[in-house]
Amino acid sequence: QVQLVESGGGLVQPGGSLRLSCTASGLRFNLYTMAWFRQVPGKGREFLANHDYRDRRIKYADSVRGRFTISRDNDENTVYLQMDSLTPEDTAVYSCAARGRGRPADSSQYSYWGQGTQVTDSS
Repeated sequence: QVQLVESGGGLVQPGGSLRLSCTASGLRFNLYTMAWFRQVPGKGREFLANHDYRDRRIKYADSVRGRFTISRDNDENTVYLQMDSLTPEDTAVYSCAARGRGRPADSSQYSYWGQGTQVTDSS
């Protein structure tokens, strides 16, 4: 059974930073593309970043490029999202996702999802 478990969310002041973690089990982590999405009430999932397992290529959404950094530790089966210079508009539920290969930004192309972790502006 595949499980993705996110952690690291919480309250953050504008301009602050958070690092989210997503630990996977039940799959060969180093063979999967890992991605981060976020969602606010009433809207669909927004792609943020993904990290291909084969060639280690990374893709970012324009909205977070230069502020967010995705990384992965295949030994720990964990993918991270370092978020800097946060703004109130970054308030959302953040989820990680996994798929076998490819680096799509379309959330429907991902096979496995975590339950999400809330990031909230504290101002």
